[in-house]
Amino acid sequence: MSHTPSGKYQIDPYLYVMLFFTFAITIPGLYLGITHTHVSPVLGSLLFGVAIFGAAFVLSWAAEAIQVDISESLAVAILALLAVLPEYAVDFVFTWKAAHDPEQAHYAIANMTGANRLLVGLGWPFILFLYIIVKKKTAVVLDKSQRVEIFYLAMATIYSFTIPLKGALTLIDTVILVTLFGLYTRRIAQMESVEPEMVGPTKIVVNLPTTQRRIVTYAFFAYAGMVIFFVTEPFAMSLVAMGAHLGVSKFLLVQWLAPLASESPEFIIAAVWTIRGAATSAMKALISSKVNQWTLLIGTIPLVYAISGGAIRPFALDSLQSHELYLTAAQSLFGVAVLMNLRMEKREGLLLLVLFLAQLIVEQIRMEVAAVYIVLAIVFLILHRRGLLPAARFGIGMKES
Repeated sequence: MSHTPSGKYQIDPYLYVMLFFTFAITIPGLYLGITHTHVSPVLGSLLFGVAIFGAAFVLSWAAEAIQVDISESLAVAILALLAVLPEYAVDFVFTWKAAHDPEQAHYAIANMTGANRLLVGLGWPFILFLYIIVKKKTAVVLDKSQRVEIFYLAMATIYSFTIPLKGALTLIDTVILVTLFGLYTRRIAQMESVEPEMVGPTKIVVNLPTTQRRIVTYAFFAYAGMVIFFVTEPFAMSLVAMGAHLGVSKFLLVQWLAPLASESPEFIIAAVWTIRGAATSAMKALISSKVNQWTLLIGTIPLVYAISGGAIRPFALDSLQSHELYLTAAQSLFGVAVLMNLRMEKREGLLLLVLFLAQLIVEQIRMEVAAVYIVLAIVFLILHRRGLLPAARFGIGMKES
C-alpha cells in the first residue's frame, strides 16, 4: 500500500549534503569494526560513537520512509522496535558478555539506566524549553491519545520498583515487561493516526517512484544494521578501555556517553519538530521511547543473559545496580505524575532538569534525589488526580464515560 504520492515534498539541496555527510561519518568506524584494526581507546570511542550516531540517523530515516508502504499497525510495531535499536545493541553487548564476565553486568545496567534518565531528565525539558523559547508558549500540551503512553509507562514504572527489591532481573520480569510492551503496541495500533510529516532526507526517499523508494528504504535498513552489528561491540569495549586509560569512571562513561551517541539523533529530530511547532509530536516520540526502553529493553536483559550463559539463571544485581534501577524508577514515577494532566510547564521542566543534573554532578546524593522524586511524584499525583482514571480507561481501550 502507499500513503504518500511521489513528488510530495520540495527538496532543499542541503538535504543531499546531509544525507552524504551522514553516510560518510559512519565509514571510518565501520571499516575499523570490520577489519578489527587496533586504535587507541579514545580514538576508537570517537570513531565508533560517531558511526553509531550516523547509523541511528539512517535508521530513523528508513523507519519514517517505510510508513509509506506498510499498514498502520505494522508500522507501529516496527517503529516501536527500531526507534531505540542502537541503544538495545549497546546494552545487549554488555549483557551477553556479563554471562561470562560478571564485571560487564555493571555496564549493562549503567547503559540502560543512563539512557532512560537522559530521556526524562534532559530530553523532555529540552523540548519544553525549546518550545517556550521558539514559539513563546508557556507549556507543552499533550494530545488526549498520549494517555496510552502515560498509562503503560505508569504500569512499567510501578512494576520496576520490585526489581531492586528482589536484587535480580529474572525471566519472570521478561514475561511481564515484554507483555506490557506487547499490550502497548497493540493498543497504539488500534488508534487512528494521521500521516506523519517527513523530516530531513526522508523527503528525498519518499519522493522516489514506488519501486526505487522501497529499494532505497530497505538499503538504508540494511546499511544501518550492518554498521550497528560491526561497530557496537568495539564501541562498548572502547568506552571501558578509555575509562581505564584516562583514569575516569568506566561506569559513568558507559552510562552517559553511549546513550548520548544513540539517543542524539532522536533528540535532534524531536527538536526539528518542536521548532516547526509540533512539540506535541516531539514529546510523543520521546515518551514512546521511554515506554519502549522501560519495558522491552529492561525486560530482555535476563533473556539475553540466559541465552548467552546457556542456562536459566537470574541477572543478579549488586547494591550499586539496585540503586541505579531504584533512582531510574523514581524519576520515571515523577515523569508519569508530571504528565498525568497532559501538560508540562516550566516549573515541572525545571524540576526534571535540576534533579537530573544534581544526581549527575554529585553521585553521592543519588538516593536522596530518588527520595525527592518520589515525594514530588506523590504531590503531583494528588494535584493531577483527575487524570488518573481517564489515563487508565484510555490506556486499556475503554470508552470514555
